[in-house]
Amino acid sequence: MTVPTIESILHENRLFHPTAEFAQQAQIKSLQDYEQLYERAKANPEAFWAELAEQELHWFQKWDKVLDWQPPFAKWFVDGKINISYNCIDRHLTTWRRNKAALIWEGEPGDSRTLTYAQLHREVCQFANVLKQLGVQKGDVVGIYMPMIPEAAIAMLACARIGAPHTVVFGGFSAEALRDRLNDGQAKLVVTADGGWRKDAIVPLKDQVDKALEDNGAPTVENVLVVQRTQQRVSMEPGRDHWWHDLRQGISSDCPAEPMDSEDMLFILYTSGSTGKPKGVVHTTGGYNLYTHMTTKWIFDLRDTDVYWCTADVGWITGHSYIVYGPLSNGATTLMYEGAPRASNPGCFWDVIEKYGVNIFYTAPTAIRAFIKMGEHHPRSRDLSSLRLLGTVGEPINPEAWMWYYRVIGGERCPIVDTWWQTETGGIMITPLPGAIPTKPGSATRPFPGILADVVDLEGNPVPDNEGGYLVVRYPWPSMMRTVYGDDDRFRRTYWEHIPPRDGQYFYFAGDGARRDEDGYFWVMGRVDDVISVSGHRLGTMEIESALVSHPAVAEAAVVGKPDELRGEEIVAFVTLEGHYTPSEELDKALKQHVVQEIGALARPGQIRFSDALPKTRSGKIMRRLLRSLAAGQDVVGDTSTLEDRSVLDKLREEA
Repeated sequence: MTVPTIESILHENRLFHPTAEFAQQAQIKSLQDYEQLYERAKANPEAFWAELAEQELHWFQKWDKVLDWQPPFAKWFVDGKINISYNCIDRHLTTWRRNKAALIWEGEPGDSRTLTYAQLHREVCQFANVLKQLGVQKGDVVGIYMPMIPEAAIAMLACARIGAPHTVVFGGFSAEALRDRLNDGQAKLVVTADGGWRKDAIVPLKDQVDKALEDNGAPTVENVLVVQRTQQRVSMEPGRDHWWHDLRQGISSDCPAEPMDSEDMLFILYTSGSTGKPKGVVHTTGGYNLYTHMTTKWIFDLRDTDVYWCTADVGWITGHSYIVYGPLSNGATTLMYEGAPRASNPGCFWDVIEKYGVNIFYTAPTAIRAFIKMGEHHPRSRDLSSLRLLGTVGEPINPEAWMWYYRVIGGERCPIVDTWWQTETGGIMITPLPGAIPTKPGSATRPFPGILADVVDLEGNPVPDNEGGYLVVRYPWPSMMRTVYGDDDRFRRTYWEHIPPRDGQYFYFAGDGARRDEDGYFWVMGRVDDVISVSGHRLGTMEIESALVSHPAVAEAAVVGKPDELRGEEIVAFVTLEGHYTPSEELDKALKQHVVQEIGALARPGQIRFSDALPKTRSGKIMRRLLRSLAAGQDVVGDTSTLEDRSVLDKLREEA
């Protein structure tokens, strides 16, 4: 890989300080406090993490060594004994939190449940004992293919309790994608449901499991445990398939947590590569528990009275870290919602916030842009006054979408934590601490204490302020992935060999382009794959998209490059419009001129293609790879199993 660095062309100077009242009550109360904390962690990372591990978590046995770093392989809290299920549940039972709501659940059809920590403990122990009864032992991998219901989180915590690594497969994946993941992880058992609700329809999960397993498609799977959710008829293979409600009858609710080695595998989570089979990202127990605990506590500024809602699915890393493990380890009340904004109920998110008095709301930029398109009247007609903190996750947020979120949802009173991290990092890496760090729309601001992030060229040299380069991390951190499951060489190649070591220092290569401004704030410019080379200028697609979205007619934009003999590449923009705008030649010209005005002539799109919707993954990320193929007039190839709505792609093909 020998590409030059990315040009940075978008500048954003608006600055938003936390209010004095918010800062005064915050976990980290000032920029000075953050900087002292950051410098202390930087000077001695091992002492910093060891102190927090001792203060914040329960250990059955203390570690012998904080960090064993044999690049690129790390071990944290070596020979320490811990159980994340114990830290998430049991230790709260001896405090007043025993009867506090641990999990609030709202189903799409309107049903709901609340589980206290004591009730969650009973459910998890029973589930763990059922798993044991079905032959699951410490070290066996369990596949989880579930809707967003409490049993999804219960199954994860039950697996962790008995030392069985889980691999959660998002409930929208196809049978083929499920089969591939079960086989790669050599899963012994699958936990699923008869079905799940999504956008007013039933997703037939058990049918998909049957397809994945037919003709001995996943030979290591011995049993399927089925939770009843939708009451639809499903086939149950005798000897293999078991109803959860049948097996739990008379089952003991006593199941002591298994002391796990800090480096025992907690879970495998598959992330799609642009080519080749999905990568099984391996996370282990102790370091992941500590890092998700601390990031949840400080970034979301948790208070004991908070109702905290992360809108992700547990099938993604955000759901693992910031619906289940991070919040519960802190003794928080975490909310799960089965539904999604849809034509029949576009204001459902605001209904949930109003119903439960949600204080902290963490969602994706793609959802925010969808809310903008739906119009302000939906949130404005609900009482959102309980909110005190907002967050974004999944991709860089356009500054104008950030401003809408701040103004319409937060009422200009709620700080926004714009978080950068990855499946591979396990937890949030770059983020504001909301009481301490002033925010700039579109910037993830500063690294979390203990994270040595940098922007470098391909030789590992730091690039000057406001010049684009490659986002790297210079030192191990507790929740970092340990390897690609079954493929150490792929782990080395993918994350550690793009930039050569310098003076014994290794660089974790995130695969994102970024710049750092004169205030030390990081601006993530998108994947390095999402870069367009126009007449020798390498432009980050995110910045052109932000310019387009800042026009009042544009709800969402995706920018890709199309091969061009003269200039190398031509910029093609796929644009969805705000509700009352319609495509026209005049609007086409106006949008191109707007980009010129915002950025400069070098960023003028060669083509603008209007679309009702953009192809997205089920986690809400725009699939620019598919748009690149469409722009170039090529057949779409590669894995499309993560595509949420295939009709969007088909319609774009027809219009090409």
